[in-house]
Amino acid sequence: MTVPARSFVEQARREKLKLLKELGIEPFAYGFDRTHTAAEALAAYRPEEELEVRAAGRIVSLRRHGKTTFAHLADASGKIQLYFRKDQLGEHGYRLVELLDLGDHIGVSGRLFTTKTGEITVRVEGLVLLAKALRPLPLGKEDESGERHSTLSDPETRYRQRYADLAVHPEVRSVFRMRARTIAYVRSFLDARGYVEVETPVLQPIYGGALARPFVTHHNALDSRLYLRIATELYLKRCIVGGLEKVYELGKDFRNEGLDRLHNPEFTMLEFYEAYADYLRILELVEAMIHGAAVEVCGSAVLERFGKRFDLSPPWPRVGYVELMQRYAGIDLLDAGDDRLRERVRAGLEERKAGDTELLDQVDAMTRAKLIDEAFKLWVEPHLIQPTFVLDYPVELSPLAKRKRGEPRLAERFELYINGWEIANAFSELNDPDEQRERFEAQRAYRAAGDDEAHQLDEDYLRALEYGMPPTGGAGVGIDRLVMLLAGQSSIRDVILFPLLRPGE
Repeated sequence: MTVPARSFVEQARREKLKLLKELGIEPFAYGFDRTHTAAEALAAYRPEEELEVRAAGRIVSLRRHGKTTFAHLADASGKIQLYFRKDQLGEHGYRLVELLDLGDHIGVSGRLFTTKTGEITVRVEGLVLLAKALRPLPLGKEDESGERHSTLSDPETRYRQRYADLAVHPEVRSVFRMRARTIAYVRSFLDARGYVEVETPVLQPIYGGALARPFVTHHNALDSRLYLRIATELYLKRCIVGGLEKVYELGKDFRNEGLDRLHNPEFTMLEFYEAYADYLRILELVEAMIHGAAVEVCGSAVLERFGKRFDLSPPWPRVGYVELMQRYAGIDLLDAGDDRLRERVRAGLEERKAGDTELLDQVDAMTRAKLIDEAFKLWVEPHLIQPTFVLDYPVELSPLAKRKRGEPRLAERFELYINGWEIANAFSELNDPDEQRERFEAQRAYRAAGDDEAHQLDEDYLRALEYGMPPTGGAGVGIDRLVMLLAGQSSIRDVILFPLLRPGE
């Protein structure tokens, strides 16, 4: 096999690995019977008692003083100091201590005591090597207080080597614990309201439920083209047709789009649907869910994030899409023709996206729906900082939503914005199969005109609607962006463990 070039430090560690094997010490153990985490051991200590503990973790500091050695052992709960003595461990046991490096996983047993400096410490009586670290972690050097400041600071390297990022940055581990708690809360919120969690296909013969480009694959046995789903919507609504009146799915969606601080081609979405509800009922659920998640995960509905103060206490403002376009873009959307929209979008792109010639070149070919969407992004989204529900979108942008009662040019749809980010999207779901077919046909015309994100016509979904879907409200909530808000992270890559990156070494 081809062995990659090794640094001097890596080679030195491999020499120690060789010595360990020669001494009969297994460098990669099968397990360890731990009785206490570091935090549990510290909490259990009583000066009047000699508590014996068995702890395991990674060595994050080493200070050798001849026949004694101090170290810190870190695990998921925190860290605790260790004290090794040669006369306690014996010649063979202390030889193992001498061959330890930062980053090694070890298991120790011993009694707790307090050093002269007042630090609770394990007086090690037994030592087992659990895994030899052959590559040094970028732990950095200790400061005067004994804290280490990692040298792993380059964001690209941190994303590519997330395992190292997690190992040396406790604050990064806390973000992903927060993510797990957020997802657990969302599940409990919906479960408590009678929703059923379901699983729908990731590989689909026809993609739909959103306006996006898909990833394409091929199934060899069936000799057929398949797509990674861009949304779970159409299959979840098939479940509503079948009598599962409240359903949700927490899963991955895949969209063949660019990468930026708010977009990763693989992302996590919550979608939920409720029979006999409309979009206003769903709005109340989304509001309650996100408020509850903030209180559960962050301990408060008021968050200080990104130099701003967000108050997630209900109720949040409800503002019409048409009103916002008039207020910030100066466009009377219901009366503006395509030429007026095209003129405003071109001017906005030239003013606010100088240098983005690729998008400017597309303006002449943009459909009305694309022009409206681009105008909203340019002028309105930057103002939607505090939690705001944007209501009643143009029907051109909403091929799966029912028309607004009293104003058929609009759709019963809302999106939730916080910090200028779209967090949630919801409809009163279109359940008239004939109108849905007409909407699909309009999308097909957009596709023929060059819009490769337009919705496809799905005959099986139309057949499902023909069996009868009750009035239904549904929503999609971007879990990644929600966690970004709760955890105060400005890039989606910081809340996805292993984000997609450009090919590298």
